[in-house]
Amino acid sequence: MVGREMIRLSLAAMLATGLVRPPTVPPDAAPAGFVEAYPSTAAAMQAAGAPYARWAAQGRQFLAFDPHRDGRAVEVLGDLASADRIAVLVPGVGTRLADFDRGLGGEPRRAPAQQARDLRAALHAADPHARVAVLAWLGYDPPDGIATAATPLAARRGADQLGDHLRTLAGQLPAVRITLVGHSYGALVVGLAAREAPPQVTDVVTLGGVGVGAEHADRFGPVRMWAAEAPDDWIRWVPQLRLPGLGHGVRPGAPSFGARPLPVDATGHDGYLLPGGPTLTAIAAVVLHGTTQPHGVHSPPPPSGHTADPVTVRTTGQAR
Repeated sequence: MVGREMIRLSLAAMLATGLVRPPTVPPDAAPAGFVEAYPSTAAAMQAAGAPYARWAAQGRQFLAFDPHRDGRAVEVLGDLASADRIAVLVPGVGTRLADFDRGLGGEPRRAPAQQARDLRAALHAADPHARVAVLAWLGYDPPDGIATAATPLAARRGADQLGDHLRTLAGQLPAVRITLVGHSYGALVVGLAAREAPPQVTDVVTLGGVGVGAEHADRFGPVRMWAAEAPDDWIRWVPQLRLPGLGHGVRPGAPSFGARPLPVDATGHDGYLLPGGPTLTAIAAVVLHGTTQPHGVHSPPPPSGHTADPVTVRTTGQAR
């Protein structure tokens, strides 16, 4: 308890005294497109050399790719052109193109590409005939560390880039339903983007989210807000402060925010998308049906300031 309180006080002091400075953000990369972008991104990956040339040779599909600076990439799993459901995974602090496949710290469970594959497998296990695509969306430049993550600047720029891409997807697939999934700082990106997203965005899922740019779920109108926050996730230690240009306010996993809760195991900050876990199974249900209830059973939205929609879906097996 003493250690946690010291962390809270230290972070609060950094925010209040202005010791945290906004990061220098490089110019935007080329915007992500639709399936017509596959040949040009494959050519760019071939030209960039290892390991990206190998990714292209394997037939992997990318809507955007930029190897410069920290790098950008948007990979698609599934047939995007025919999809009626899309899940967009947005990672958080420290994620670079170099970590896209190997994961932060060399841990595959922290790799956007692996997380997208695991969600794709969970979706297929839940409904093998679903027309669903999963996007591993590293289309922005995340902050490099905890200090620079105290400012929302990178999230605002990322939300603008994500919003542009969502409008492209909605224009190409007007009947599609899109679920945004943001981890940690990525939750702030998807939250900010959801406020002005096209109506095709129906659900926002936050995983250990630091904030979403609003103090309550009802600020998002018809968009359903979902949150998973593990009991041993260090994000709980971060002060829920919002100062001019610093801090992110109420966490979406806090009861006062009013999000629909997702089931969690005690897997820390990076275990929400582990195969076979309850959170991944519940996210697949949200993507497919807009609810964690069994298909065809719909629960009412939670009342203001209260969480609802108890989870009854359970894992039936995953493929790797």
